[in-house]
Amino acid sequence: MKRNLFGTDGIRGRANSYPITSEVALALAQAAGSRFHRGDKHASVVIGKDTRLSGYMLENALTSGFMAMGMDAVLLGPLPTPAVASLTRSLRADLGVMISASHNPATDNGIKLFGPDGYKLSDSIEAEIESDISAFLGNTHQPPRVDAMDLGKARRLNDAAGRYIEAVKQTFPRDLNLNGVKVVVDCANGAAYKVAPQILYELGAEVIPLGIEPNGLNINADCGATAPHNLSKAVVIHQADIGIALDGDADRLIVVDEGGRVVDGDQIMALIAEDWAMSGKLAANTLVATVMSNLGMENYLATVGVKVERTGVGDRYVVESMRANGYNLGGEQSGHIVLSDFTTTGDGLVAAVQVLSLLARKQITTSELTSLFEPLPQILVNVRFSGPSPLENERVKTSIAAQEKRLAQTGRVLIRKSGTEPLIRVMTEGEDNDLIVDAANQIRETIEQVVNA
Repeated sequence: MKRNLFGTDGIRGRANSYPITSEVALALAQAAGSRFHRGDKHASVVIGKDTRLSGYMLENALTSGFMAMGMDAVLLGPLPTPAVASLTRSLRADLGVMISASHNPATDNGIKLFGPDGYKLSDSIEAEIESDISAFLGNTHQPPRVDAMDLGKARRLNDAAGRYIEAVKQTFPRDLNLNGVKVVVDCANGAAYKVAPQILYELGAEVIPLGIEPNGLNINADCGATAPHNLSKAVVIHQADIGIALDGDADRLIVVDEGGRVVDGDQIMALIAEDWAMSGKLAANTLVATVMSNLGMENYLATVGVKVERTGVGDRYVVESMRANGYNLGGEQSGHIVLSDFTTTGDGLVAAVQVLSLLARKQITTSELTSLFEPLPQILVNVRFSGPSPLENERVKTSIAAQEKRLAQTGRVLIRKSGTEPLIRVMTEGEDNDLIVDAANQIRETIEQVVNA
């Protein structure tokens, strides 16, 4: 069944424009509620959000829809996406919902769904829900609303943040602390603006927080994991030991070392994978990464006996591979790190705690800790489009094939359509930097010509 509303990470778009409208949110809640209601009076849904202004609009619409289906709504307020996944499980809810557009600007928003096991829904279930949404919006089918006496209730979980804080702290080794470690943490004016500094403080660190003044419109604005330059400056100015950058919903992590150098998800994954392999904790000595991860990481991990298994782009596909094969570590270059011994989805804070525990145990600098391999040169360019995907155009196909042939012996070409934005992402990687830059530009120019024709 084809999906049009759902992308690689839920439904996402510009707030108050289709599909991120109150009407769609209401229909989604009714569609999901009808499929996940247990059939008794104890059915419930957990709803969290980040700090976007539009979150209030969507939260109310979703709450209304779930109540109409006889489900109790437990409202968490602003909390990271992984907290919603975790609390869905611990509260034994039938469904979890996160209102967030992750790293996108404040003008966007999105809706992510989690099953009662805390994992994101499969493509097939999302397709079924989408079919019902279309029917409800088109009035070809009415949702099976409950009687007035059976309406669901809504309540706020006042200690939701505290529960998540304790859960994250439990992943830090009990024989260690962060006493004497100075940490700058950039919360992106997003969902972790309260919990992230508190977690680090309670583990003993000296904490310098950034991005903790959300106003509904400044989430991810020149801050956080997608814009770590201010964090880099702050680490140097404050002579901190490490910088931690989260994105708007705190499901991804970027690290900055004591000199201000940005450390991406590949280095973080390699660090944890090597440590877990040495301690016998890495299941099947395998790390799951996407096709975007640098070949330098894969080559390095091979030298320490760790295999890299690759998936399509999107942390949900990483998790699917992990679950299918019993692996316990995976992630993306962008900073989604999934540690399934602790979480069911990417968790920037849990990943940060693992890095900090190694920093405390090894008693070395962050730069020494996170400089495991030299990445191969990699170029990523984005081309915005409207209408049909330009990847179906014969000129574009020919251009891609030509560049793949050029790089066949020394690198690779990866072209994909973004699952969250109307973008074509062009990635080239290889030993010769000039060659991969030229290859990426050749493909980009061809796509732009087709788009603008």
